[in-house]
Amino acid sequence: MDSDADLAFPALVAARLLLAFAPLPEALKHDQQLSSPLTSYSRLREGIYLSKHGIDPYSGGAFRHSPLLLSLFSTVLPLTPYTSPLLWTAVDAIAAWALVRIWRLRTGAKKTSRDKQIAALYLLNPYILLPSLALSTSSMENMLCLLALMFASRGRTSASLFALACLAQSSLPSVLLLAPVALLNITRPVSRLALPRPFEGSVKQTIPLLLEFFGYSALLTIASTLVCGNWLWVEKTWGASLTLPDLTPNPGLWWYFFTEMFDHFRPFFLMVFCVHLLIYVAPICIQFQHDFLYAAFVLIGVLATFKPYPTLSDPGLFLSLFSIFPEIYPYLRHPIVTALIHLHASLLLPLFNSLWLQQGTGNANFFYASTLVFGMGNGAALLDAIWAGLRAAIGELKEGYEVVQE
Repeated sequence: MDSDADLAFPALVAARLLLAFAPLPEALKHDQQLSSPLTSYSRLREGIYLSKHGIDPYSGGAFRHSPLLLSLFSTVLPLTPYTSPLLWTAVDAIAAWALVRIWRLRTGAKKTSRDKQIAALYLLNPYILLPSLALSTSSMENMLCLLALMFASRGRTSASLFALACLAQSSLPSVLLLAPVALLNITRPVSRLALPRPFEGSVKQTIPLLLEFFGYSALLTIASTLVCGNWLWVEKTWGASLTLPDLTPNPGLWWYFFTEMFDHFRPFFLMVFCVHLLIYVAPICIQFQHDFLYAAFVLIGVLATFKPYPTLSDPGLFLSLFSIFPEIYPYLRHPIVTALIHLHASLLLPLFNSLWLQQGTGNANFFYASTLVFGMGNGAALLDAIWAGLRAAIGELKEGYEVVQE
């Protein structure tokens, strides 16, 4: 069994690498479901081209990637038709390895029989695989997120906070994970869903961690400003998540709403949508104070459902994380219904996108209707995860008893 597990991971990575070099349609790199304006590979290449020719890529409205990515891919890791597939395969492999490590730390085992299954569920997840084949930088965001959780589970505070700071540079909404990651650093990642108990530490212990996180963020911000030579990048990258300047269609819930929005009401509803994300952090961390890894998992599901510029890789990360919480499987209320909704949405999204943008026989309402179905599937998975995480504390019911939700 151990030898099979040892060979499974390299085999999965090799299969993933073969897919990366397969002759795939170029249209994948321009598909709005796989890449957003903040993660698009073609826009990244455009920004690198402009930068090499002495033009500020942030002076226009197309380039919205982090200056750190611009600097990295302009110097250390130049993007070519040969290096890009290798790099994105390595990113996925590191992310899958981090996910397996989180599982081992949660169970306290050095190696388990589920390791290869967890790696396979990540590397072969269509929501993860397709954006990665499209060379979307959302794959790197997933990697940084899993590394932050892995280092926090190991108690390596500085490494986890630095990974989270790097993630926040590319995806501002990910800063919502700061609370559970900081609290996970001062607790253990073992499962306590079945035996919940109040948080025994002190919130004051997180103050040095928060200061360290903001210190890393300040250093990365200064480095980004030095790369660009000005502060224009802040508006184009972080500001995009707050003001939604690019209404390119995506699988999320924001773009169509603000396309139809009167300009007079736009600032108010932008504030409402942004604050809506914030309100989940404290209740989730309080409710799952006995298991902050699970709290982070639930918040990742919230971001996958409600962030302003999502791609398929965002719910892909959330669904892949289900693999490290097998204790909740018996308590999921509607897993088959949720799976069927996702299957339905995965068929509708490319179909209605093609009808609207390629064949011209549909309109924006077609595609937005499919994103609503997709959002319903993400929401159903999120609610199921919350219910199962709470229901696990009750355990098996005796005959004649039932659990009701008021």
